[in-house]
Amino acid sequence: IEDRFPALIRDDSPSRRVGAAPLGAFAKVTHAVPMLSLGNLFERVEVGEFAAGIRRFLKLADDHPLALVVEPKIDGLSVSLRYESGRLVQAATRGDGREGEDVTANIRTLAAVPEHLTPDGPAGEALPSVVEIRGEVYMTRDAFLDLNQRQAEAGGKTFANPRNAAAGSLRQKDAAITAGRPLTLFAYGWGEVVGADFPTQSAFLEQVRAWGLPVNPETRLCVDIAQVLAAYDDIGARRAALTYDIDGLVYKVDRVDWQRRLGFVSRAPRWATAHKFPAEQARTVVQAIRVQVGRTGALTPVADLAPVTVGGVVVSRATLHNEDEIRRKDVREGDTVVIQRAGDVIPQVVSVVVEQRPEDAAPFAFPERCPACGSEAPRPEGEAVRRCSGGLICPAQAVERLKHFVSRDAFDIEGLGAKAVEAFHQDGLIRAPTDIFRLEARDRESLRRLKNRDGWGETSAANLFRAIDARRVISLERFIYALGIRQVGQATARLLAQHYGTLQTLREAMAAAQDETSAAYEHLVNINDVGASVARDLLDFFHEPHNREVLDALAAVITVEPFEAPAVGDGESPLAGKTVVFTGTLETLSRAEAKARAQALGARVAGSVSKKTDYLVIGADAGSKAAKARDLGVAVLSEDDFRGMAG
Repeated sequence: IEDRFPALIRDDSPSRRVGAAPLGAFAKVTHAVPMLSLGNLFERVEVGEFAAGIRRFLKLADDHPLALVVEPKIDGLSVSLRYESGRLVQAATRGDGREGEDVTANIRTLAAVPEHLTPDGPAGEALPSVVEIRGEVYMTRDAFLDLNQRQAEAGGKTFANPRNAAAGSLRQKDAAITAGRPLTLFAYGWGEVVGADFPTQSAFLEQVRAWGLPVNPETRLCVDIAQVLAAYDDIGARRAALTYDIDGLVYKVDRVDWQRRLGFVSRAPRWATAHKFPAEQARTVVQAIRVQVGRTGALTPVADLAPVTVGGVVVSRATLHNEDEIRRKDVREGDTVVIQRAGDVIPQVVSVVVEQRPEDAAPFAFPERCPACGSEAPRPEGEAVRRCSGGLICPAQAVERLKHFVSRDAFDIEGLGAKAVEAFHQDGLIRAPTDIFRLEARDRESLRRLKNRDGWGETSAANLFRAIDARRVISLERFIYALGIRQVGQATARLLAQHYGTLQTLREAMAAAQDETSAAYEHLVNINDVGASVARDLLDFFHEPHNREVLDALAAVITVEPFEAPAVGDGESPLAGKTVVFTGTLETLSRAEAKARAQALGARVAGSVSKKTDYLVIGADAGSKAAKARDLGVAVLSEDDFRGMAG
């Protein structure tokens, strides 16, 4: 009927559940509210520390009630469902937290996801105009086994575990394939909301149930840490009996006003964390020990293992961390070892089964020279890591820097993964970051080699070129992180972007700050959480002529966008773009909360007063900073003044 009368097609048509026409590629979706990851706890004592940290941040007494919502951490794929006036209009994967993939057609095939939310009132007046509901798409164990059996019988691909099966099924370009896969969903949180407010996390979950979305029945509200740990023990004991895989529990502060005050640190909320279950362990044999060289020159020992399945994943190598750790555990080639996946992610060697050691197994001799370029690899005093001194001549460092440059939190170039980077570098297609953006324009012989590679062809090469073109414009914070400067992670990259605003300003400031007596150097080390050690690594990077040449070359092929301060409410915050220093003891806010609030409103937080300081916020016992502010004519705010400006 729909083929004959297209005007009759409805958004909630059964044909949409069966699956739409295959997509050429998934469109990108920018999340209105970022979908950030969670921090992890592994020990019981850390749960109490998590609660104590929340109390310190909020300046709550030790006996002040702190209710936490506890829910199983489903091992699946996170998605965001956008409903407008109760109607599903878009679904997106988490992606890198800020940008995901549009999987609307695929999500419509899930019976657990309603096309329309169930209204609270007879006329539907209680439905918000916009609500993004976050959830986890997963596959039950029985459904996973059934799918693998069907795949094997049809000669298709089988999956290692339910999580991989769920992720692979949801990201099918043909939604009809997704429709044939047994996927379901649990809702757990929200993103952008217009026209509704939730006083507590538990109230939100009740509302979601009323709207018609499934919520995990194991979710519970705990009023103290004793109840939280009891829930951990209870659900952990019944873990194997659940119909789906979980790898821990998630704890969330129940009060939403406290969630807003707590905010986020780097890429995770302060008000939520994951408490992982003990890692599954297995025994296997160390076939060889190799030393890898990282992008900063760090030499890391890695054990090549006889492949073994741990937690549903086949593991064939594990980190041995550093020279001291390999000596402490006395890991040798030929040893039988106990391994586990730390946090159910990173494989690591736990211990050696000494009684099964071969007689000829010799202690591992850690190299004093780089295995990639032969340069000396000294171990700086006070550090656990040896570092290659080869720098620019070391091919291993060059490859690792390129991998970091295109990684998910940096340029995030789809199709240019670690293996492709290694192969392209070895064949001379990519030697420096600039080569990535000139790949399509290279000579015909280079392109012929790319298209004739194993696993590559006209289509895959064209897809790669499109992915590269899509990353020719990048934010300043991502660009700084992509450079791979030692000690500069995502949080520091964002701070630098916020303080300097543009790449040109940053470069000029780093040039001026080479003089450690200059105002530019003082400004750099005064940036909150930077300090002298990070400053030294930054200055060394920008002082190196080769690095400056790379920056100049990149400027010709990409655009680095200036830092954009976060939008605040309906108008610009009076603190946006201002440099703020805090001193003394605040009465109603912890220092951590005050700094976090200022940064959330677009302010730059510094550690000491200078000519560039806009406001000094003083508490009790303000000390010398207040006197210096008066001498420099810096505006001084009381705690009440600051609270007023911060809303």
